[in-house]
Amino acid sequence: MIPELILYAALAGLFGGFINGFSGTGTALFGLGFLLVALPPAQAVLVIATVSVLAGLQGLWVVRATIPKTRGRILLFVLPGLLGIPLGLASLQFVSAEGLRMLVGTFLVVYGGYFSFRRALPQLPASMPWRDGMVGLISGVLGGLASLSGALPAIWLSMRDWPKADIRAVMQSFNVAILATTAAALILRGAFTAQTATALAVALPVGVLSAQLGIWMFRRLTDIQFRRTLIGLCLLMGLGIMGSALF
Repeated sequence: MIPELILYAALAGLFGGFINGFSGTGTALFGLGFLLVALPPAQAVLVIATVSVLAGLQGLWVVRATIPKTRGRILLFVLPGLLGIPLGLASLQFVSAEGLRMLVGTFLVVYGGYFSFRRALPQLPASMPWRDGMVGLISGVLGGLASLSGALPAIWLSMRDWPKADIRAVMQSFNVAILATTAAALILRGAFTAQTATALAVALPVGVLSAQLGIWMFRRLTDIQFRRTLIGLCLLMGLGIMGSALF
């Protein structure tokens, strides 16, 4: 059991850390499946959330000079998102999380598939503060309800004609805040066990190192290339969500 746990924890750290370093999102969708083979759901989510937070802090360091000028944008997403988490948790008894995952996954596939093959990128107006806040709130609800906090920001920010550093600063800050809160809540609920500690001891160093490779690739993209990559990632995330909802 321990060798199997070590193997899957290493794979989760490798793939989850890389995609976080590269794009600032998608850690759970690319790494959680490995952990669920060897760990119960709550423990698996705690491990991947912790990997995402630590990998995300590295990503924030890359765009640290951008954070002060995007502070207002960041808060428009993060503060409503934090309020949305308990709303999502409270809605679990009324809403089918699996049905919601399928709906969001379908939307991601349609959006990502459509714009991945178009020459013109989607574009929204530069200033949309109240809508940014609504995206943050709904994403927090989705995070508490179905662990999908990164789906809508990935779509929304891929449509903003911002420099890639601005997009990353907002998205990475949002993900770190939401996932750190999620990890803390899971620890309080007793998800930290000896198995969790073993998985973390493997996944964290692997995830931190693989995030550096992702960051290296991120730095070599132009702003347009990064937006196109984010749209393609929406397609992959949607396929992953739909697959997890079916199986």
